[in-house]
Amino acid sequence: MITIMGATGNTGKKIVKSLLASGEKVRALGRSESKLAELRSSGAETMTGDIADAGFLATAFRGADAVYTLLADDRRSPDYRAQQDREGEVIVKAVQESGVQYVVALSSLGADLSEGTGLLVGLHNQEERLKKLKGINVLFLRPVSFFENFYDQLGLIKQDGIIADSVIPDLAIPMIAARDIAEAAAAALRKRDWKGTAVRELLGQRDLSYVEATRIIAEHIGKPDLTYVQLPPADMVGALVQAGLSESFAGLYLELTSAFNERKITVNRTPENTTPTTFDEFAGELASAYYTA
Repeated sequence: MITIMGATGNTGKKIVKSLLASGEKVRALGRSESKLAELRSSGAETMTGDIADAGFLATAFRGADAVYTLLADDRRSPDYRAQQDREGEVIVKAVQESGVQYVVALSSLGADLSEGTGLLVGLHNQEERLKKLKGINVLFLRPVSFFENFYDQLGLIKQDGIIADSVIPDLAIPMIAARDIAEAAAAALRKRDWKGTAVRELLGQRDLSYVEATRIIAEHIGKPDLTYVQLPPADMVGALVQAGLSESFAGLYLELTSAFNERKITVNRTPENTTPTTFDEFAGELASAYYTA
């Protein structure tokens, strides 16, 4: 049995389906019974509950050969860092109480840094908590910016004909498809072939600037005039808050993009941490969503 947190999310749902396809027994966790229904019909055992409840998580982890953990992404939380810490402590307590021996934890490139990286500091803190567990084998997956984040730009593309963010336009950064993260996680959960604490970076197929990503999207949706706009810090925070996200999240996001802009987060690409899905493949999927939205 393998237990998956966030089983209806970007990576979790894909992990569940991959594991089921390979014949594994899977326990899928989520907050919504209706959203879990598809996975249940596919053969997964499902459990609905609050991930802030250590008792619920410990029960869900108990008896599992391995678990997949992640911090939830409530971008409306008034204190995003405090929320990350609370959830992280609950996960660690549940791992301790359940007796599970293998943990695959979703983290991020840059989580090795203890400060100056905004949203990633919360992931750094969670890695440090998990490292302190005795006798538990923990694999940290450190991917990069998801291709799927561009779905958040669809409204702006339609309304204003732009893609906007606070990243330097020509700065090439690693981006990755959620499916590639899911495949790496599913493989690790099946094999359980590491001991102690291990790290695996996942850097996508290649580094890509926002200007180039915008050009590729423009080609797929048939909008040759689509342009990328780098927003000033205050405008970026204002745009996120206007979209309904908390000021806490917006400030941490801006600090994160500043860390990339200032090259605080280093990238060392190798064949081992390069993943297969291209941005062109993703852009085709984005275009379908653009025309059906």
